[in-house]
Amino acid sequence: MTEVLMDTGRGAPGIDRLYAASYRRLVVQMYAICGDLADAEDAVQEAFITALRKQWTFRSVDNPEAWLRTVALRRLHRGWRHLAVVRRHQGLDRGPEPAAGVGPEHVALVDALAHLDPAQREVVVLHHLADLSVAEIADQLGVPQGTVKSRLGRGRQRLGELLAEREEPSHG
Repeated sequence: MTEVLMDTGRGAPGIDRLYAASYRRLVVQMYAICGDLADAEDAVQEAFITALRKQWTFRSVDNPEAWLRTVALRRLHRGWRHLAVVRRHQGLDRGPEPAAGVGPEHVALVDALAHLDPAQREVVVLHHLADLSVAEIADQLGVPQGTVKSRLGRGRQRLGELLAEREEPSHG
């Protein structure tokens, strides 16, 4: 895939094709992780900007999309750390932001994902939306495979509980 998406020339045409092929998929993955479409788009766009700035390094990576995903995830993590500091020092409590133009199933899933522990949410999204293996997730996040398996199992179980609660008919 790298050969198809990356040129050995000046870099821009290969980046353009990679952007066209990967941007939407990466935004969906980041959105599922963070629950905020604007943050997801910003993270992915910053990843592509970083790829352009570091063209010489970027050309040598084996999996450009995985590299971009890692950069986008790090951007989200920095944002979360910043937000935690702001909340701690200013008492800021940001409520959930509504998703635009999505169906009820998507809203239910994003809402359920938002209730998962961030580490669990991250591995669930990377495994099920990014189609990454446990080993790939462990490598990208820098954690042992057993940790990924544990987070994935607990995240799936909690997600199932949350979605089941939402589907229970109301009596009344």
